[in-house]
Amino acid sequence: MRINLSKKKIEDPFIAKVEELSNQNLLACYQCGKCSAGCPAVSQMDILPNQIIRYAQLGLKDDLLKSKSIWICASCFTCNARCPKGINIAEVIEALRQILLRNREDHVKVEKLTDSEKGDVPPIAIISNLRKFTS
Repeated sequence: MRINLSKKKIEDPFIAKVEELSNQNLLACYQCGKCSAGCPAVSQMDILPNQIIRYAQLGLKDDLLKSKSIWICASCFTCNARCPKGINIAEVIEALRQILLRNREDHVKVEKLTDSEKGDVPPIAIISNLRKFTS
């Protein structure tokens, strides 16, 4: 993948928003990969946890917000525990989810589920999903 990096992209307000919501310093990450090595969901991710941090550092907003990885993360905090710099990576991923949810975008579209699929989903999950649209 070729990245067109510019000062404008690195100073993008998106980076500041992710840092504000997560209360994390993205530039503290030096890409050791320990977070990705310990992640139990990494086999299902399209962007690994350390790559999520790197994409955020570089202001690659579109790639991050389209990633299925931010929805696959189970917030088990293994990445947080393994980070030698004390970066709470799960909070960064949650911040990315919040950015999408604040724009009323979600990974699950209840209205597109079939009746049989809705029957397999715990009721609290459907209620929680629909509650996002009531404010």
